[in-house]
Amino acid sequence: MAFRDKELRTPGPVLVDGRHLKRYHIDQPERPIEPEVEKAAYDHLPLLLVDIVDDGTPAAGWVVLHRGADSGAYLLAYTWVWDNAVEVRVAAAGQPALDCPDEDPAHFVEVRRPAVGCVWELAGEKAIFFVVVLGAAPSIANGVISGVDYVPPLL
Repeated sequence: MAFRDKELRTPGPVLVDGRHLKRYHIDQPERPIEPEVEKAAYDHLPLLLVDIVDDGTPAAGWVVLHRGADSGAYLLAYTWVWDNAVEVRVAAAGQPALDCPDEDPAHFVEVRRPAVGCVWELAGEKAIFFVVVLGAAPSIANGVISGVDYVPPLL
């Protein structure tokens, strides 16, 4: 598959069952995410988050809704767990290879296999920066905070 630039939009946060989620939409420049696909995705989102265990971590995360160049649409819900780890839940539509029942991009089903995300589709300069910062920032912050604990006080 040849690389093609994607459009990245941030439509603003959403509150789902008490969980604050930032939203990111990735679509094709010549074909924005259709309103019916967006509605179906956000109607399905609570099903992805229903069994997340409350471990004391603030109820927050982010959602990526991605419309592929083919019939596929993908919904990835990232949530913070264990104070400093990220868990992802994935739903897909229109991709029979991912056990979707048909090629309807608004018919979302949960993908029950381990997933990291649709990183191969984020291969634009802005998107790569987004993924690197998103992945590195919490680790850097935790490292700095932990490191300060081991610095001897100055006299």
